[in-house]
Amino acid sequence: MIRRVVVVAVGLLLAGCGATVPTDPEGTLDDVRGGVLRVGVSANPPWTEAEPDDDAPGPRGIEPDLVREFARTLDAEVEWTRGGEEALVDQLDRDELDLVVGGLTSSSPWSQHAALTYPYAHTTGPEGKPEAHVMAVRLGENAFMTELERFLLAQDVDP
Repeated sequence: MIRRVVVVAVGLLLAGCGATVPTDPEGTLDDVRGGVLRVGVSANPPWTEAEPDDDAPGPRGIEPDLVREFARTLDAEVEWTRGGEEALVDQLDRDELDLVVGGLTSSSPWSQHAALTYPYAHTTGPEGKPEAHVMAVRLGENAFMTELERFLLAQDVDP
């Protein structure tokens, strides 16, 4: 009971201060909205194919298509960076990227270095085990992550 009272009191205090929850300490959502969404992409077909072709500039695949649509909802341009997962997660940590895609799953080893979204698609992996697909954002950028998760969960992803 006391815990509930404390939670309500803190919520009212924050509301009275004009604070919003969730927040982005680094302002990612505000920076991306009407600006540039910086996305790292690692090849992992069919989720991501990092090399462009004549018909589609930039990376192709399920996740690049989702990223382009998400960026459209934020009136943002997409700037792509290709690389391996480790290098991209390092860039994410250094605030050089806003988002990393590459067929990541919820069992990703990068969960200590990046925030993983709620799973937006489920498949069966190569060993016959279920896999939950996620994207990675910078740790602590909760408003951006919430906006991305709302978008992803509204999609009907069928790999």
